[in-house]
Amino acid sequence: MMPQWEPFLGTTLNRLRNEMDQLFGRFGALEGGPGLTHAFPPVNVWEDGEKVYAEAELPGMKENDLEIYVAEGNQLTIRGERKPFEGPKGTWHRQERGFGKFSRVIALPAAIDADKVEAHFEQGVLYLSLPKNEMARPRRISVQAE
Repeated sequence: MMPQWEPFLGTTLNRLRNEMDQLFGRFGALEGGPGLTHAFPPVNVWEDGEKVYAEAELPGMKENDLEIYVAEGNQLTIRGERKPFEGPKGTWHRQERGFGKFSRVIALPAAIDADKVEAHFEQGVLYLSLPKNEMARPRRISVQAE
């Protein structure tokens, strides 16, 4: 016989894991960048009944510089490298735009059908349309009355 607290503990541990993932996901920084002030790239994620959507700001980058993965059903990874600025020689007074390799892993709110993901890159913004896996989509349940 299972102890009564086990479902509570499992739910609590999953919630703690999700909160820790969100906390540490905020602090992914660029190697060689200005530090852990902001996650890079900044990402927006939202969903409707059929899909999860994500936008990532990647100014100055090209689509060939990016790798995008969906693993474990709901783990989105955006990976790439931002090249250092190669401007004219001179004295730097401020360098706030980071450079280097980055990798951002984001837990999505639902399992994704990775074979149907669509991505496009426009004016430095990556747009992702991530269809939910059939099992993750909401279904209406009809109730029978006696």
